[in-house]
Amino acid sequence: MAETGAGFPHLFTPLTIRGVTIRNRIMSTGHETAMAGPEGISEQLIAYHRARAAGGCGLIVVEVASVHPTATFVRHSIKLYSDETIPGYRRLAEAVHAEGATLFAQLFHPGREILESIDGSAPVSYAPSAVPNERFHVMPSPMSRELIREVIAGYGDAARRLQTAGVDGCEILCSMGYLLAQFLNPRVNRRSDDYGGSFDNRLRIVRELLADIRAKVGEDMVVGIRISADELSPEGLTPEEVGAICRALDDEPGLDYFNVIAGTSTTLGGSIHIVPPMTVENAYLAPRAAEVKAGVSKLVFVGGRINQPQQAEAILAASQADMCGMTRAMICDPEMPDKARSGRIDDVRACIGCNQACIGHFHMGLPISCIQHPETGREAAYGTRAPAVKRRRVLVAGGGPGGMKAAAVAAERGHAVTLYEAGPRLGGQALLAQLLPGRTEFGGIVTNLERELALAGVEVVTGTVLDRAQVEHEAPDAVIAATGARPRWPEFDGRDEAHVVDAWQVLRDEANVGNSVVIADWRCDWIGLGLAEKLARAGCRVRLCSNGYMAGQTIQQYVRDAWLGTLHSLGVELLPLVRLFGADAETAYFQHTASGQAVLCEGMDTLVLAMGHDSVCDLADALTDWPGALHRIGDCLSPRTAEEAVLEGLKVAAAL
Repeated sequence: MAETGAGFPHLFTPLTIRGVTIRNRIMSTGHETAMAGPEGISEQLIAYHRARAAGGCGLIVVEVASVHPTATFVRHSIKLYSDETIPGYRRLAEAVHAEGATLFAQLFHPGREILESIDGSAPVSYAPSAVPNERFHVMPSPMSRELIREVIAGYGDAARRLQTAGVDGCEILCSMGYLLAQFLNPRVNRRSDDYGGSFDNRLRIVRELLADIRAKVGEDMVVGIRISADELSPEGLTPEEVGAICRALDDEPGLDYFNVIAGTSTTLGGSIHIVPPMTVENAYLAPRAAEVKAGVSKLVFVGGRINQPQQAEAILAASQADMCGMTRAMICDPEMPDKARSGRIDDVRACIGCNQACIGHFHMGLPISCIQHPETGREAAYGTRAPAVKRRRVLVAGGGPGGMKAAAVAAERGHAVTLYEAGPRLGGQALLAQLLPGRTEFGGIVTNLERELALAGVEVVTGTVLDRAQVEHEAPDAVIAATGARPRWPEFDGRDEAHVVDAWQVLRDEANVGNSVVIADWRCDWIGLGLAEKLARAGCRVRLCSNGYMAGQTIQQYVRDAWLGTLHSLGVELLPLVRLFGADAETAYFQHTASGQAVLCEGMDTLVLAMGHDSVCDLADALTDWPGALHRIGDCLSPRTAEEAVLEGLKVAAAL
């Protein structure tokens, strides 16, 4: 049955491939969740994908599954070279189909792109040739012809298992510098047999595995290829090379679509595009998809920072692609498709591209989530909002992300909630974060949570500090203290002699820093990086002195690596492994954290402190003996990030 969507005539048009009808053009692309268990498809992963299907997604593509024992690249990978995985895929297919969505699954071999060890020892990686990987420093073993034949058969056998489980289609990864992309790349594939050398020889493995898949699944199953239109690396595949590859594969009768992405796992610069951060333009790959589409007859899908339904509609209307991957948009808001279809655009919780809890969690080996929507990945515990057993009066002190989330969830459950914010507007430190270069989009967390407050019916009072007298006057059942933090000014020699300011003063343009700035960066996060960029762009000489292995050590690597590239181009001087020791009018004194030796930054006008925060606990301390229920969340409890504040707001409000 065709869907309708006011203002989105293309986005909600069904798409039929080989008799499989996808209800709309919104796709959750294959992405690692770290939710796979020893059995493969876990109940947590099923709940995660069921939520997106229930929210109106048209096509869900399950994350990569290894097609051969040599294809395991992380400890929690799905091993689709065993029949033991079939029951899990069957349960997943049944759950997704019950909600009206279509299910595909990715078939994968990493080649030389081995991310981690299984048991602590370095695994043997296999590739077309012995050409090393730059990012993971892996030297692969060249694949024998026998192994190539085994891997080809592994793709076909894996597809057959998916079909047995009731999965509608399979997607072969030829993208991001993984095994098949390594065969396609003449700078990586240096073989002299019939799997290397000429253009046709380099395509041979892909053609043979397509034929093997089709021979084993018949004509009903959808088969697609995911490919990087540009690997964006010095030795990566170029748009011209990829265009020629797609045109050649367009003649393959067993292939149904191309799914266009960018980047490569092989280099730091290329890997940024696996999950591009907010500094990358929205929908930036649509023109690349259009170039591929102009040269092929088959369907073309595209992803890459398509965060809003309006962006997807524009891509489809311009015939740049036939399907839009909106993965992080639905990590952030599983109901985004249904909201768009029903005209509730203002209710969409827009992804801000921070990468913190999605790919950031995966890189820590933890299930993915979202800093704005911590229900993601926790569907079993928080996917359904339980109504309050008894309506209570709740006061929330602090209108940062944590306080806003707590207030919205508590009110949604039926409690009477008033939120007090001391400042003139809601947002807390998120208002400062959005002032960092390239971080404007972070302010979206404030807009999104303000909408949640309005929908839940929270009473908001700004410009008012909640104190004990007000609490006693209102006599609530519970108080949630989300009063945040202030910049930390540690004691050090010369603090009163030097010109010293803190990060907040710089971001608010409240300080004249002069021409030469030293940043003392204890946090090793986006604050130090952002300050360095801001001041360098203002014409300052900037030395970023970080108390860690590198600047940005504590934040997600794609965000950090992109930022380090920017700072290098701006001439920022990076000094890692140093702790602040002292200062005078012209010099900042540091101590190397490993050697203990002095490190001097002379010729300094201003020392900028990015030394973390101190909790603001005035209200919580004043209510120590108050007889009602007191809950501390976020920085008031311990200075951390917006992710922890929002999660704690959810947990406290869900338990009231």
